[in-house]
Amino acid sequence: MVAFIVRRLIGLIAVLFAITVLTFLIFFGIPGVDPTRTLAGRNPTPETVAAIKHEFGLDRSLPMQYLLMMKRLFISRDLVSYGNQALKVVPAITSAAPVTFSLVIGAAVIWVVGAIVTGLLAVIFKGTILDPLLMILALIGISMPVFWLGEVMNLLSQDRLHDTFLFSWVPPLGYVPLTQNPWQWFLHLVIPWFTLSILYIGFYARVLRANLLDVENEDYVRTARAKGLSERRVLVKHMLRTSMITFVSLFGLDFGVLVGGGALLTEVVFGLPGVGKLTYDSLQKLDLPVIMATVIYGAFFITIANALVDVLYARLDPRIRPA
Repeated sequence: MVAFIVRRLIGLIAVLFAITVLTFLIFFGIPGVDPTRTLAGRNPTPETVAAIKHEFGLDRSLPMQYLLMMKRLFISRDLVSYGNQALKVVPAITSAAPVTFSLVIGAAVIWVVGAIVTGLLAVIFKGTILDPLLMILALIGISMPVFWLGEVMNLLSQDRLHDTFLFSWVPPLGYVPLTQNPWQWFLHLVIPWFTLSILYIGFYARVLRANLLDVENEDYVRTARAKGLSERRVLVKHMLRTSMITFVSLFGLDFGVLVGGGALLTEVVFGLPGVGKLTYDSLQKLDLPVIMATVIYGAFFITIANALVDVLYARLDPRIRPA
């Protein structure tokens, strides 16, 4: 298992290196892409363009530009935004990351618990009206885009029903750090948590139900029942554990994507200053250093999630453990 983990770490480093090179070439190596146009403003003189290129190292060869960019991003950490040179890229991402983590972790807890409960109930009550009813509700959750649901929740909680007992406790849009006021941190995030988790609850519940029904007639399940084990123990200890392999795989990928900025729409709708919101603002301004840094940040968490999923695979199913 240790050798397997080491191989995954080596592969992780290689993938991250390839992503940094590819991202840099997309933003800086494509002919016609010239960041100095944004920096120099309208109708710049040739002297101004040359001075800006020299200041940001854009007059050097492409490999040297890449090395200089990586040095400023990972070693000296003094890479600055092209649109706002007072904004340092790494501190901006560092301050935005806790907001994204707070949003994604809270939503993940809700969607994992909700999906497992919904999937188990659908299997337990298979053949009754509750099973299709739960799956219809799950399908409705999958069908609602997060930006639409977020706007509806804002309309109800911030405007139409804000003065009623249902939503009078809802604070204005924004974010309060956990270290500053834990209660206000919770109040600002509880509606975004549920908004982001609705889609995943429905999707994961349907996946879990299908997997549980697939393994229901497997030999090891029949053997467990023949031993006289209770139906609850068979369902939880034998069927659920095997069915969680696909669940864990999807969760690892989705969690990595959301932490890497995939919760962009939720952050924008609820005014949360996370990595997704930072990416959205930089895309509007075509701020290449910030865009590149957030892409690399997202790629890091996605590849980390893939590596952890592989390890959890081996933990959940001994058949796929490396020799």
